[in-house]
Amino acid sequence: MPEGDTIFRTAARLRPVLTGRTIAAARARDPGFPAGSLPGRTFAAVEARGKHLLMHLDDQRTIHSHLGMHGSWHLYRPGETWQKDRRQAALVLELPEVVCICFSPKVLQLLSADQLRRHLQLTGLGPDLLAEHVDEAEVLRRFRTHDSTPIGEAVMNQSIVAGIGNVYKSEVLFLTRTNPLIPVGHLSDEQLLRIAHTARQWLAKNLTGYPRRTRSALDGQRLWVYGRSGKPCFACGQRIQLRRQGDQGRTTYWCPHCQAAPTLAGSPAADVRVQP
Repeated sequence: MPEGDTIFRTAARLRPVLTGRTIAAARARDPGFPAGSLPGRTFAAVEARGKHLLMHLDDQRTIHSHLGMHGSWHLYRPGETWQKDRRQAALVLELPEVVCICFSPKVLQLLSADQLRRHLQLTGLGPDLLAEHVDEAEVLRRFRTHDSTPIGEAVMNQSIVAGIGNVYKSEVLFLTRTNPLIPVGHLSDEQLLRIAHTARQWLAKNLTGYPRRTRSALDGQRLWVYGRSGKPCFACGQRIQLRRQGDQGRTTYWCPHCQAAPTLAGSPAADVRVQP
């Protein structure tokens, strides 16, 4: 799934190509998307907000996309062969010397300025971990409104902090030695901020590189735990565990030794604790 760093890179790639250029033609797969109103409009700005991409037009409207699991934005020269099936193209924008295409997004909308201001997914976003400044007090305040939520679910909640996806969830919790099943309320402010700082650090480090990594070992393995269920932990040798968390059943990977949870009354993490 595209995470905050992916959307940040996408915005950085599109911004210099689109900003100041005028749309010559547009077509959308969904007949309800008003593509016919786009020709003649000029791109004013392109920005990332967490996992959301906002493409602002000169008439105060905004093309809003959330790429979900499989979405992406591509740039092509006119006549160049597309890398994806044309049937997956949700929006095609033709500009001078470039064609900009959105493939398979989870969300694609054209918003008025008022709709953008009132958009629940956008106005409800927590602090963006890739923003120039992150308000630590606000991060803590938002975490503390979810004290009963397992931390492995809380860090994926974009209303708490914006930008963390499934890969960084597992990797950051491993790097901070945090059991993903422990409730937020059992973690100190220092621990919660360490999780946010570590996520911010690795999101930023991966802005210029792909595929993303949290390890720099010479063995070629880029990640500590994600996707490694049943394999030995690089740090201690115990087998990596997998569990589905949250309403969407997102996969969480962790090491039961390096991320062992203290036995806490009422904590689901206590039920799965593995002794070193």
